[in-house]
Amino acid sequence: RTVRYAWLATTLFDTIEQVQDKATRWLWTYNHERPNMALGGITPAMKLAMAA
Repeated sequence: RTVRYAWLATTLFDTIEQVQDKATRWLWTYNHERPNMALGGITPAMKLAMAA
């Protein structure tokens, strides 16, 4: 649901490569820069690092 509202439904792409590039960049941002309230305001990457 987040992907759909964040950019998928609002962006027109010409190629599948453009979609893949956007998805890769969005996923990195989601996991490394975007705080997750369910994780106490930290990013998923931070949570994973704490568990290691």
